[in-house]
Amino acid sequence: MSISSIVTLALIAALVFYIISIYNQLVTLRNRFQNAFAQIEVQLKRRYDLIPNLVETAKAYLAHERDTLEAVIAARNGAVSGLQAAAAQPGDAQSMAKLAGAEGLLNNAMGRLNVTMEAYPDLKASANMQQLTEELSSTENKVAFARQAFNDAVMEYNTSKQSFPAVLFAASFGHSKDASPLEFADSAAIQAAPKVSF
Repeated sequence: MSISSIVTLALIAALVFYIISIYNQLVTLRNRFQNAFAQIEVQLKRRYDLIPNLVETAKAYLAHERDTLEAVIAARNGAVSGLQAAAAQPGDAQSMAKLAGAEGLLNNAMGRLNVTMEAYPDLKASANMQQLTEELSSTENKVAFARQAFNDAVMEYNTSKQSFPAVLFAASFGHSKDASPLEFADSAAIQAAPKVSF
């Protein structure tokens, strides 16, 4: 075997290993953003579980505010549906838009509930309501951090697959579509955590 044959084989082997490393990097980054979305899912499910408790606690005080309470529950159920669609395809543009829209409706409904509850000092003083409010606020902060981690992972994935030389191989490796970040309609409001003041 001649030296030129050995050099050629070495170059081919190096190229094959380089292409394999590009493939592995894309898979790693895709798995990272999918895992980051799973963290959002955990926090949103916790939030969705707390909302019925909040409504149930408020029900006794807000008996004649039935429309407001029903709007919160309907918005919560819509958000649960949006989360299920997004969890099935993390990073999919339509799924992320559906979840963001559902979260916007839920935030609006929660805002109306907060305004309504301001008029009820006994409700504001309730220990159970204060505890629920604190848990919701804490969960909102966790949602914001998880969303930021997801969006960062999506950006890293998209940047890597769009960079040269990965862009030459990404589509053939099954990475043809960019992942979409999760942007809520009112990002500042979600990061500040909706206030449920009593």
